[in-house]
Amino acid sequence: MSTEEHPELPAWAVDMLRCPVTGAPLHPQDGPHGEPELVSSAEQHRIAYPVRAGVPVLLADQGRRLG
Repeated sequence: MSTEEHPELPAWAVDMLRCPVTGAPLHPQDGPHGEPELVSSAEQHRIAYPVRAGVPVLLADQGRRLG
C-alpha cells in the first residue's frame, strides 16, 4: 500500500507514527484482504495495525502479529 493509493493517510502523518509496543517506525501496506494497515519495521515482534476510515488504530491488542 502506498499513501497515494490511500490518500486519507498522508505521508507526513505516517512518518510521525511509531509502534506503541516496540517504538519502531511504521510503514503502510495492504493487509491479507487488501485492507490498509501500518506495519512495524522492528526486526522482532513485527505487528500490523489496522487503518479504519483513515485512522490508524495503534492499540497493542488491535495489532496482528506477523511471523
